[in-house]
Amino acid sequence: MSEGQLQPRDHGHDHENHGHGHDGAHDHDHPTGIKGFFYGLFVPHSHDAADSIDDALEASKEGVRALKISLFVLLGTTVLQLVVVLISGSVALLADTIHNFSDALTAVPLWIAFILGRRAASRRYTFGYGRAEDLAGLFIVVVVALSAVIAAWQSIARLFDPQPLENLWWVVAAGLIGLAGNEAVAIYRIRVGQKIGSAALVADGVHARTDGFTSLAVVAGAVGAMLGFPMADPIVGILISVAIIVLLWGTVRSIGRRLMDGIEPELVDRATTALLAVPGVAGVDRLQLRWVGHRLQGTAILDLDVTTLQSAADVVHYAQHALHHAIPNLDDFVVAQTPVHHRHASADI
Repeated sequence: MSEGQLQPRDHGHDHENHGHGHDGAHDHDHPTGIKGFFYGLFVPHSHDAADSIDDALEASKEGVRALKISLFVLLGTTVLQLVVVLISGSVALLADTIHNFSDALTAVPLWIAFILGRRAASRRYTFGYGRAEDLAGLFIVVVVALSAVIAAWQSIARLFDPQPLENLWWVVAAGLIGLAGNEAVAIYRIRVGQKIGSAALVADGVHARTDGFTSLAVVAGAVGAMLGFPMADPIVGILISVAIIVLLWGTVRSIGRRLMDGIEPELVDRATTALLAVPGVAGVDRLQLRWVGHRLQGTAILDLDVTTLQSAADVVHYAQHALHHAIPNLDDFVVAQTPVHHRHASADI
């Protein structure tokens, strides 16, 4: 390869190297069977680099759009369920209504975080404001946990002070409405969250899905009351709260990992493969990636097989191009080469 003639490979057709087909991207194990089914429902991936949006502003707009639509859907569902609570006295349905309302409210801080994340970096916040999105995700976790505690308290109180239930068929109808509304919102939020790489939006979608399953449990409680077991209503309310706390753990891990600059190993593998596919790159000495909101930032130090500074500059340029093609939601990425004296010292050892 002569000096000044470095050419990038055809990144538009080199999908095997860049992992666009996810052939080597998911080399970590996931649970299978029933456990795997629930794992996929409540601990979905927070990214989908193959379909992600490479424009940061467009990604934020799509996230805000998802929050707006789901907010109004959940508020409508909450109002319908609240009406049925007033005419039936179902504490399980009350618990479900509280969760739906809290889920609707969690869209507000996340909405603010998306807008805040668009602001340019400042002298104080030199990495920008994208981390506000992860903090909003942490807020979502706290709200979900608090709503579960309130619902459990209401249900336990009803165990010691039973109240007759009325209009149980209305309770069943309200539970089914809650299931449909929450699952629709969950699918939408999770899909958009995966598309733009937002762990917080995925967490909000998981929250909605959890509320959908609690709505289904409300239906079970009403059916139990119809069959002559009125205690089924508060017992289901308690079970709902316990299930939410247990399932919340997966979301806590996802948000906590983001706050600790954790990264999915498959993204590191994809970036490494893309860099090594660039002519002139002999090795990747160091690679660092981290999420800032729903965007990625990182650095890499490369071992280059070149003889001139101009050739090195060309390789670095092509390396950055390859990375942005392999990981579309990558914003800032700094590529540097291993110092010449360091390479010589390593060769003498």
